[in-house]
Formats: sequence, structure tokens, C-alpha cells
Amino acid sequence: MAGRRRAVAAVTALVLTVEVAVLVGLNLFLGKVADAQQMSLAGIDPRAMTVSAVIGAVLVGGYVLGCALILVRTAIRDVPPRGLLRIVLISCAVVHGVLGAFSVGLVGWPAFLAMMAVLGLIVWSLTWYGEAMEQPVDRSAGRPVDGSAISAEPTGP
Repeated sequence: MAGRRRAVAAVTALVLTVEVAVLVGLNLFLGKVADAQQMSLAGIDPRAMTVSAVIGAVLVGGYVLGCALILVRTAIRDVPPRGLLRIVLISCAVVHGVLGAFSVGLVGWPAFLAMMAVLGLIVWSLTWYGEAMEQPVDRSAGRPVDGSAISAEPTGP
């Protein structure tokens, strides 16, 4: 089971890394298009739109890449993300759900399916490292430290 958990976390990290490349490239491309065509939205300076697209690319890319690094750490150490790291992954899943809902109308069903696939991978990674990992495990014996896996003879008749 641990090998499958690690594989899912690693594949999710790889998919998020590819998504970072696509998102950053798309933002930079749209910023260049807005700058080259001198596009403006409600009187905003075209240069400001280009700079904001670059800033958006850096922020979104950094956020999703951070989530991928959390999953790489999880896959390597086989330790579930706790506290703030778990909250960051949950927020990434929520963002993918919301973007998937918006992408149906704006881009189409293939984009929705891609977002839902990434959402599914993130949730899968989070749930496989859920309650089963709450107890500390003795790595050499592969059982919980508190001895709950040790069976005893029944004491009744």
C-alpha cells in the first residue's frame, strides 16, 4: 500500500509541475499579446496589463509549484502533510474545483475534464495519507508503535 501511496503522490506532483509550465507559459503569452496589440481593458495602460500578467504568472506558478513540492516531499518520505502543508494542498484542490467549474463555460469540456483529473489526483493523495497514517509506525516491523497489531489469546470461555 505504501508503494501505491507514494506513486500517486509522485504522479500528482509531476502533473502539477506540467500544469505550472502550461499556466506560466499561457500567462506570459497572453501578456505579450496584450502588449503587442496595445490592448486595454477599461482604460488600463497596456504596459500595466503586461506587467500584471507576468506577476500573475509568477504567483500562480509559485503556488502550484509549492503544492507539487509538498507532494514530492510526501512521496519521498512517505509521511502525510500535516498542518499548514495539508491546508495548502486542500486549497489547491478547491482552486482546481472552482477553475474546473469556470472552464466549462469559458474553454469547454476538455479543460473541465483536465481540471477534474488534477483535482482527483490531489484528493486521492490527501485521502490515502489520511487516517491510516495517524499512528506512528515502527518502520522495521511495519506495525503501529502502540502494539495494537499484536494479537493475544482470548481470555473468555
